[in-house]
Amino acid sequence: MSAQDRINDYWTVRAPAYDADQHRPERLDDDNRAWSEIWAKALPDGPLDVLDVGTGSGQVAFTLAGLGHRVSAVDLSAGMLDQARKHAASVANAPDFRLGDAVAPDFPPASFDAIVGRYVMWTLRNPAEAVANWTTLLRPGGLVVMVDSTWFPNGLDEASELFTGSYDEEVRAQLPLAAAKSIDETVLTLADAGLKDVSARPLTTIYDLDQRHGVSPGHEVQMQFLITARV
Repeated sequence: MSAQDRINDYWTVRAPAYDADQHRPERLDDDNRAWSEIWAKALPDGPLDVLDVGTGSGQVAFTLAGLGHRVSAVDLSAGMLDQARKHAASVANAPDFRLGDAVAPDFPPASFDAIVGRYVMWTLRNPAEAVANWTTLLRPGGLVVMVDSTWFPNGLDEASELFTGSYDEEVRAQLPLAAAKSIDETVLTLADAGLKDVSARPLTTIYDLDQRHGVSPGHEVQMQFLITARV
């Protein structure tokens, strides 16, 4: 089984619990408002053609579709896509969810105005290759907008046994950003690929929500960042 297969299987097993955590009723309305504001400020007024890479259960994709954008979304975890499609059945302007690789999305060149992702950069097996592939899918002036953090600055061994069993040493060796100690490592990945105007800003509203409501089991409250770049 390849490293990517083990990653896919981990997230398929985690999908129901992960999706439930994304829809915790005590913070759902606050989350929806906060993320809608973040993405509305990050992207120009639409409708834009947007690709959400590593969509998971689709939180970003649904938020962007709710803002009026035309959204395609890919993930390699069948379980995560099951969750996303379950939600898509009950919303208007639903994203187009497809089984696909965030590192090498299978779309024609110049298909999108923006490529976005949340909590995906750290688990890309080759982020430099991924960013290079994304640039071919963007139209002139297109944007790359990622949300991520330094989730494991002290190493991945502090995570759960289920996690470390899938993200073993062979898998980690292929994930250069998994144990990043600074968000600057993600910024440099985008800049080194030739993208322009690369910047990162802290998402203080999400940090405040996490402090107020708590985060997923096995995680600590950490600052998340919005990283933006332009072709």
